[in-house]
Amino acid sequence: MSVLPPALSSHANDSSSDQISPAELIARVPFLKASDGVKITELKGGITNRNYKVESGGKAYVLRVNGEGSEMLGINRNVEYSSHLAAGRLGVAPEVLYFIQPEGYLLTRFIDGSRIGPEEMGEHYNIRRVARKLRLYHRLAPPVEGEFNVFRRVEYLAQVSGERNCKLPFDFAWIMAKMRSVEEALQKDPYERAPCHCDLLNLNFLDEHVAGEKRELRILDWEYAGMGDVFFDLANFSHHHRFSDEQVRILLEEYFSEVTTRAFARLKLMWPMSEIHEAMWGTMQTGISKLDEDFQAYADLWFARMREGTTDPRWDQWLREVAEK
Repeated sequence: MSVLPPALSSHANDSSSDQISPAELIARVPFLKASDGVKITELKGGITNRNYKVESGGKAYVLRVNGEGSEMLGINRNVEYSSHLAAGRLGVAPEVLYFIQPEGYLLTRFIDGSRIGPEEMGEHYNIRRVARKLRLYHRLAPPVEGEFNVFRRVEYLAQVSGERNCKLPFDFAWIMAKMRSVEEALQKDPYERAPCHCDLLNLNFLDEHVAGEKRELRILDWEYAGMGDVFFDLANFSHHHRFSDEQVRILLEEYFSEVTTRAFARLKLMWPMSEIHEAMWGTMQTGISKLDEDFQAYADLWFARMREGTTDPRWDQWLREVAEK
């Protein structure tokens, strides 16, 4: 049985990130608190969290400070920690070096790397690289206690959005009916649960510069990780990069070594389910977030994209094909 890196109990009674400075957090990490000349620089790119580069003794780390109210999004920091830890050990993610409790802040190895733009990610070479990393994690990562079921997640986000008087689209009943029809179809051939990432947007990929080697793909941000359907990860990655059917087939071929009618249909059904989840995430943020972000526009965008997918002329065909033997 693997042993988790040590976790530190907080000396603070309030876990709000606004009341604890990055320097105070670093002072609570045993192998950094006695270091002289620690340099802390805020990194850009996060929306709900704040990230800092920490440099000390010729080494560099990343401190991730969770955004206020993130627990309302259903994030379990212990599950995130376990998931990220396993991904780091498998070479899928930057290694976790420390876990600060009870806040659930992560200290990971800093990756010297570069972003992979959406168009570049759509190249066959990169699609295959992502498929191999996901397959590795799905098959070898140990189970975690948390679950990511997109259907239950959407229902939860809808419930909280309603309690917060958030704006729902005029055709929300139709959208939920579409979601229920997909869940019913997929239940005819249930897929075995596996550890999944569940948030494969473009900003969560990085190419690490490895001396003397080709760049090594790393996957960041394991906040929404949990036990789920691997087709959610495959569809989530596909829709965030607006893949064509040809690109989807490349992904499935690399992941499964073949492209079956049933697998293609399952991914194409999961695609708009992931978009509904994205839309509901934005909807809920309009009611809980204090950030200066247009979350309503974000939600509207993803609802529109979901409608495109579920009105595809092949939709009813896919609903039938997912259960065919």
